[in-house]
Amino acid sequence: MLVAKVEGKPRGRHCMSTIETEQGKISAAEIRGGLTHPIIDSDAHWLEFGPLVQERMHQIGGEKALAGFTGTQEIVPIQELGPDGRAHMGYGHPGFWMLPMKNTRDRATAMMPALLADRMEEFGLDYCVMYPTGGFATAMQNDDDVRKAACRAFNIFSAEYFADYSDLMTPVAVIPMHTPDEAIEEIIYIRESLGLKACLFNGMVPRPVPAAEEGDPKAQRLGSVTYDVFGIDSPYDYDSVWEACLEYGVSPTFHSGGRGYALRRSPTNFTYNHIGHFASTAEAICKAMFLGGVTRRFPQLRMGFLEGGTAWACQLYADLIEHWEKRNRTALEYNDPANLDHNLMIDLASEFGPRGMAEMMLDRDSALFAALNTAASTNDGGQLELDDYAPCEIEREEDIADLFVPNFYFGCEADDRLNATAFNTEVNPMGARINALFSSDIGHFDVIHMNRVLPHAWELVEDGVMDLDDFREFTFANPARFWSSNNSDFFAGTNVEAQVAELFE
Repeated sequence: MLVAKVEGKPRGRHCMSTIETEQGKISAAEIRGGLTHPIIDSDAHWLEFGPLVQERMHQIGGEKALAGFTGTQEIVPIQELGPDGRAHMGYGHPGFWMLPMKNTRDRATAMMPALLADRMEEFGLDYCVMYPTGGFATAMQNDDDVRKAACRAFNIFSAEYFADYSDLMTPVAVIPMHTPDEAIEEIIYIRESLGLKACLFNGMVPRPVPAAEEGDPKAQRLGSVTYDVFGIDSPYDYDSVWEACLEYGVSPTFHSGGRGYALRRSPTNFTYNHIGHFASTAEAICKAMFLGGVTRRFPQLRMGFLEGGTAWACQLYADLIEHWEKRNRTALEYNDPANLDHNLMIDLASEFGPRGMAEMMLDRDSALFAALNTAASTNDGGQLELDDYAPCEIEREEDIADLFVPNFYFGCEADDRLNATAFNTEVNPMGARINALFSSDIGHFDVIHMNRVLPHAWELVEDGVMDLDDFREFTFANPARFWSSNNSDFFAGTNVEAQVAELFE
């Protein structure tokens, strides 16, 4: 059994170095060899070889399917604008040099399932859930026919491409979410016709703002679209989608980016736009699912939010509790304008206020003008239900823990030191352990060396901020629980079937 060795002071730093050498460093294979459990990677990425994918998608779905897989061609005109052009148009830098090049073997590994299978022992990985890179754009196409044809063709291609390696890895199916009907149709197809079992749901679907479409300049000030987060304020009721997930054995995952809009629109600095963008969109969707009562209505549903880490999740969990303490229906009585004691305010102003204040307060409307004018202080915005938590049916703080902690899982990159926050029961309210999922992100620019991912995750143990039990939860038990939560056969026939079965005994 591998024992973490902590010598001297913790390093306090955690990075995927471009210049580190292998000398003196424990290898991924050595770490894995010393563990008593397998490593399940919940977010490995593959790089689609464009010519091959396009050829097959055209064969499957014709011109419409082909039109939906562009290799994110949409960003090229924004790149070509240059900094001044992007600043003029209000565009953020879409990024550059985002895929492995110099480490050619790693690049090829992300493109070829056979090579990945051959190297998994080197990486210390036992099973990988494979997420697309360019393929996710199929679900983002605005044209309904193109979007549905492209998602279908890409899912068929993915199933074919990874079919011979099902014991070691599984590709996720891309699920369009512009409407509940199209999502349900694709869920049924990928489960019944393709046998795919992991799903990537499109998130943050742009919806036109009606007033902006009508040319109202006030609406244009904040943009011509809003983003659908499905749980609240959607033009559609997505409960039928969550019902389909439970019926067909799917645990939804979301992996939407937040670059290019809102506060991540620097025309010159990709890093400015990139930091925190996955966390920001994940928080928006997760928060909507909770406040919209999705986990109350579907307590068995489990959802995953990938590549944003757990620090934001811990904060969201705590904030939901703290806001409920002040904004539950009973607590709101303390802020109800009807409950202002007008006479007491006048008396206090007479005794302690500056000259003339008490006389000014004789008129109740004037008395209500403090920081916010009277109208702003008294208007409830036309809400029929003032309790923001009403769909959750919260009666006590513990209800928030019950509806948040078991239902949501959070993908964490290996070099994120704040992964340890998930296991900090002394800080997380009610001693909660947030469900962190080990997620390698191999295939993308932030993994310089694929065989150093597991060692970087292991540094948290070496530094004493995560113990062996935490590491087991992070890299095995949490992933096993998430992927099996609605499909007990998820790992049947895989390299980890026996260990997962033993976990649930």
